[in-house]
Amino acid sequence: MRAIWTGAISFGLINIPIKIYSAIDSSTLDLDMLDKEDHANIKFKRVNEHTGKEVAYSDIVKGFKIDDKYVVLDDEDFEAADAIKSKTIDILSFTLEDDIDSLYYEQPYYLEPDKGAAKAYALLRDAMQKSGKVGVTSFVMRSKEALAILKPYKNVIVLNKIRFEQEIRDTKDLKLPAVSKKTTAKELDMANKLIEQLTEKFDISAYKDEYSKKLMQIIKAKGKGTKTKKPELKVVHKQKDDLMEMLKASLENKKSS
Repeated sequence: MRAIWTGAISFGLINIPIKIYSAIDSSTLDLDMLDKEDHANIKFKRVNEHTGKEVAYSDIVKGFKIDDKYVVLDDEDFEAADAIKSKTIDILSFTLEDDIDSLYYEQPYYLEPDKGAAKAYALLRDAMQKSGKVGVTSFVMRSKEALAILKPYKNVIVLNKIRFEQEIRDTKDLKLPAVSKKTTAKELDMANKLIEQLTEKFDISAYKDEYSKKLMQIIKAKGKGTKTKKPELKVVHKQKDDLMEMLKASLENKKSS
């Protein structure tokens, strides 16, 4: 694995040098975009809008437009905005993980101790494990301030980026049903029974990316000239359906399976 960020965790007066690695590998298939006519690969180029010529990545800079003119920024400008946060994951506080709504979670990363930091790293990891709490942190990655939590997972400290409150959209523009006065006590009781019947201990290993697997089967079959039959989709619920009857049928169906 290649480190995507290096810096240090600030834990009180203790600095723990670390490297950050992505904790995830995408399970989706890497599909190429092709020209419909001859199946030639579609290539994207970074071009100068005035000359139309391709620009090398090393010759590209970032800028912000003010009054029709660009203010060009370099690496020192980004670091000057907050030199400490650009190199340090600062633990602001500790909290219970359950206090953070899952809506805020964004992406996990593995943290690895750098040279000479193994003991301090293990101390922080084991202390969080014993306390049952996670660290709330702030740092800068790729020119953007990020909020995150630090949590122990097996023998590694995981940094999980979380969204700022202002990044979560308001729900006021959605057409949502109000708390229904028409829902009967019997319907709620039946729905709760179905929930109980379907409740089990969560085991992540039981869930696989079946779509990518089936799509690969279709790709291989199509490569051999076999045409895949289109599946028939069934409508399982209509507005006029009797919810009580459907709940009863769902409970009976689960019992017989």
